[in-house]
Amino acid sequence: MSTVLSVSGSPSATSRTGRLLRHLDVRLAEQGHRVIPLDVRALPAEALLGADPGHPAIQGAARLFEQADGVVIGTPVYKAAYSGLLKSLMDLLPQYALAGKAVLPLATGGSPAHVLAVDYALRPVLTAMGADHVLPGWFVVDKHIAVDPGGAVTVQEDTAREVHRVTDAFSAALATRHHALAAA
Repeated sequence: MSTVLSVSGSPSATSRTGRLLRHLDVRLAEQGHRVIPLDVRALPAEALLGADPGHPAIQGAARLFEQADGVVIGTPVYKAAYSGLLKSLMDLLPQYALAGKAVLPLATGGSPAHVLAVDYALRPVLTAMGADHVLPGWFVVDKHIAVDPGGAVTVQEDTAREVHRVTDAFSAALATRHHALAAA
């Protein structure tokens, strides 16, 4: 099927954003997609903060974007915008790194007051980077994501239903694109 790059823009190793993405990665894999997780925080800080697009780790990340059929972008919302860590990576990618790709934006935050960050902060950047199809994303309030001591993720029922709906729409868009390319 399709290759999906699942990008977490959270600076925290224990973030709900990252855990939500990895939870959705399983769903996408069960639907037949090859999922490649990318935690931006694992990239070298000196390359990100030094704006070094030639750094081997940044070039490796750029190759992952190039090879992907679709990209899930997950970010915590800080001050009504996506994370600076995610911005650091996106600034180092080629201008049209998302050309030919379907993109699903997801965001998490402490309050529903930040829900518009997906459409007004993140979506314009994804579009400017050439994404063919930016699906309607979803904002999840942090308290709707629970992590037990063993690391298992539980998403509040109504929220899970909506996140699964947008994830399944993303999966369907990838399948449609895959079949169209195979037929061509």
